[in-house]
Amino acid sequence: MSIDTAPSAGATALDSTAAVVTRRDIQHRLLMTLGPILAALIIAGSILLAVGVDPLAYYGFVLKRGLLSPLGIQQTLTRMAPLLFLAAGLIVAFRAGMWNLGGDGQFLLGAVTAAASAPALVQVMPAWLALICSFVMAMLVAMIWSLVPALLRAYQGVNEIITTLMMTFLGTSLANVLVKLVFRDPGTTVPQTRTLPVEDRLPRLFDTTITSGLLLGLVAIITVHLVMTRTAFGLKLRIVGANPRAAIHAGLGVPKLTVAVFAISAGLAGLAGAVDILGVQGNVRADWNPAYGLAVIPVVFLARMNGFAAIGFVFLLSVLSMGGESAARRLGVPNHFTLVLVSIVLIVLALAEYLDHRYNQSRRELKR
Repeated sequence: MSIDTAPSAGATALDSTAAVVTRRDIQHRLLMTLGPILAALIIAGSILLAVGVDPLAYYGFVLKRGLLSPLGIQQTLTRMAPLLFLAAGLIVAFRAGMWNLGGDGQFLLGAVTAAASAPALVQVMPAWLALICSFVMAMLVAMIWSLVPALLRAYQGVNEIITTLMMTFLGTSLANVLVKLVFRDPGTTVPQTRTLPVEDRLPRLFDTTITSGLLLGLVAIITVHLVMTRTAFGLKLRIVGANPRAAIHAGLGVPKLTVAVFAISAGLAGLAGAVDILGVQGNVRADWNPAYGLAVIPVVFLARMNGFAAIGFVFLLSVLSMGGESAARRLGVPNHFTLVLVSIVLIVLALAEYLDHRYNQSRRELKR
């Protein structure tokens, strides 16, 4: 009896210990995530107070416009669609140890491709097929645009931070040139592409203004998370990101995987541009650049490159974005203050991570 009971008692003790560790780990992660956000809100509020703006009024307008009003929450959820695609693309790149900072250029080229192709395709084929073709074309154009930094990183070892940033400037300029010269709508005085009719755009959800692009974005980021965490391909990419030399010794084709990472990341950025045009905008005007790519980068880091956590942080960014626009108009705060707030969150998060790392290191040294 005692012999049989001992192992089961030991297993129970181990299970309870593991449960305690798991709870502590979850509590620690929540503290390291929510703490910096709260601190950033206090710091940003102090800045608003210093320039003569009531921070409580600002945050109140943000919540009311971005979260609490029926129209506001619908616009917030609609804004999430392109941000989710961009976050999915960044998760692929960052988990593989690569910096795709060319998201804005890839986004705009995908948007222009979709805006130019969709109005022409709906005239010769069913709308649903035209939308699919436009999505595919936008994705392919963005993938092709990523080939230069991908090949330079894969075969020449050139730092992709520099090349992707350069390609962003080129992509933004090229998109504007295409809108003004090649794809310009001759029927308007404002330089823009032809407008896709509302009835031919992505369908709305449940008789609301929420575009079905939100569902596509959720599918994209969840799929990316599962691929990166549950498949052999995702494991290969994570090995490449953790230690490229070890990946080479393990027989992995690092150059080909590098090109694949850039293609997937850029393709998702191109789809982000397409879903924004085919679901909401309907056309692209000259000099239009929402700069979503740079805004999503801190969000992905806040989520620690976890797809499910990124959904929550993208929602938070959408609330701040939509609510910040309303608060800016009412209180005279610049629209870019939202980016300032996100930047403060990232800085505080980095400091918290550094202090936590030093604290854990000092505890390990004391135990020795």
